[in-house]
Amino acid sequence: MTPDTAERPQMSVEDFEELVRRAPRELQNRLEFLGGRLCIRHGPLDVDEFEELAEAAPETVRLEYINGKVEVKAVPDGNHGEIFMWLLRQCMLQRPELNLMPERGVKAEAYRKGRAITDGFLAPEGHFKGHGNWSAADGALMAVEITSRDRDTNQRDRIDKPVGYAGAEIPVYLLIDRDIDTVTVYSEPKDGRYLQASSYPWGSIVELPAPVGITLNTEKLKDYAD
Repeated sequence: MTPDTAERPQMSVEDFEELVRRAPRELQNRLEFLGGRLCIRHGPLDVDEFEELAEAAPETVRLEYINGKVEVKAVPDGNHGEIFMWLLRQCMLQRPELNLMPERGVKAEAYRKGRAITDGFLAPEGHFKGHGNWSAADGALMAVEITSRDRDTNQRDRIDKPVGYAGAEIPVYLLIDRDIDTVTVYSEPKDGRYLQASSYPWGSIVELPAPVGITLNTEKLKDYAD
């Protein structure tokens, strides 16, 4: 990852200004934009306040609530999208009774206090019927994240989200890491942590454990190495 990529701002000034314009009036004066980051004045938001803000956000701004902090999820680039479609095809071929839902909001962390936007969320067909913006993790099989070219990837995808998804007892968390060309499989959530975490270089055969039960030949991922 280059220094320029590592310092990419969370969002543009224009997106921030539009977010403030759309935000509930009582939250507008609590939003700040410092060093390319969205910041919250006068203490953190609670979950209900976050959901109001996220619902009001423009389409170009995707907000998450992780460890009590509001985070901006990067907009995916072309390689990110191609990797997701590669994974979607593998899931459809091997487990056609399941849906890999893209960009799905999930109630994460213990007691469902977090709000994460997964790059993919694997669940039985029909699982999301009637859900609002944020789905409970009950009955889902796997959360998927594909790292993006932004400076918050390390903290968000490699540190915070394994804890958040384990806390919600999502059986498997699949991290496709574009910075180091690896696939990491987290499994066996217990007490807010995954007991198992195994990493494989792109090109490996990767077995996703039960209840997912999918085998990934990751050779194709080499086509998307930067």
